This record gives sequence, C-alpha cells and structure tokens, in this order.
Amino acid sequence: MAAESETFMALGLSDESSRGGSGTPRVLVLIASVLEKSLQKNEKLLTTSRRKDAITIFHGSRSPTLSIRQYIERVFKYSRCSTSCFVVAYIYINKFLQQTGASLTSLNAHRLLITSIMVAAKFLDDECYDNAYYARIGGVSTAEMNGMEMKFLFNLDFRLHVTAEVFMNCCLKLQNESGEYQNVQANPSSWPRRRPARQR
Repeated sequence: MAAESETFMALGLSDESSRGGSGTPRVLVLIASVLEKSLQKNEKLLTTSRRKDAITIFHGSRSPTLSIRQYIERVFKYSRCSTSCFVVAYIYINKFLQQTGASLTSLNAHRLLITSIMVAAKFLDDECYDNAYYARIGGVSTAEMNGMEMKFLFNLDFRLHVTAEVFMNCCLKLQNESGEYQNVQANPSSWPRRRPARQR
C-alpha cells in the first residue's frame, strides 16, 4: 500500500507529487518519452521496410513543430485536466493502435494525443472544457476535433472504463521507464482521489 502511494507520488499523480524541472508532473514527461521512442522506432521501421502506414483522420499533412513533450505540457497547462487523464489517454492510444493496426508516427501522434486526452477528461473529470476549446489547444479545427473524437470512440467500441489493475500496471510500466520500478500488486485503496471540481 505504501509502495503504491510512493509510485503515485513519484509519477506526479498525487497532490504532493514529484514534478520535473519545468513544474511538469513526472508521469507526463515519461509518457512523452515513451511515445517519442515509439514513433521514432515506427518511422524507422516504416522507412526500412518501405511499408505504407494506413492513413487515418488523425494524420496531418506534415509533422507539427512542437515535440511530443512540448505538446503534452501545452495541453496540461491549458486543459487543466487531472494527471490521471494522461495515463488513461496513453492506455486509450495503445488500445486504438491495437484495434486499427496503425502505427504511431509524427504525423498522427499529436492528434491522437489531443483526442485521447479530451475523451479521458470527459470520462474521468468532474468538469472539462468543450470540443471547441480542446481544438484551440490542440491546433485543429472544431470540425476536425469532433470527427476525430467520433472515430476514436468507435474504434474503442465506446469502451472507456479502465480498471484499477490496468491503470496501476500502466503506472508501473511508466515508472519502470524511469528506472524506479517496484514490484507491487495493484491496490486501488491507495490510489489518489479525483481532483475537486474547478471553478471557471
């Protein structure tokens, strides 16, 4: 139980959380790092195999200028959604990629991120902004945001619930990325509580 609380604190998922040098919760830095590694690996694989990636609604015509980390930090700053949303969004992205057989690349990562974070915030947080606001944060039109949300939800079969065990396993995997893995069992009673509703 204490080990799980330490895991949450180390990842920045609790009020007394560990934050990176920029004030960013550690879990966001780790998610960005894992996604960056994944897309670099996928792009190298696509180049060497000369295989074409399936084009989806999430593909942009060119790579955005912001890195994955800068983009995640921007979304975190302006959306004000809970850090747990980013872990759940990461889980959603993995499910989406498994369901569709698509690869995470620099052309689709940012759009998948803004969509998955918005969907997670709507599902998890007591209050969240509307699609038009997330579109502005993410640098897409409201029409694109609406279309991406629907495509994303249909590809997930509208199954948005993430069990306590899956969430904890994801946290441990992310912590392992930072070299701080501890072999503990999932125990939801030690998990951080939801943030109180925000005033707007």
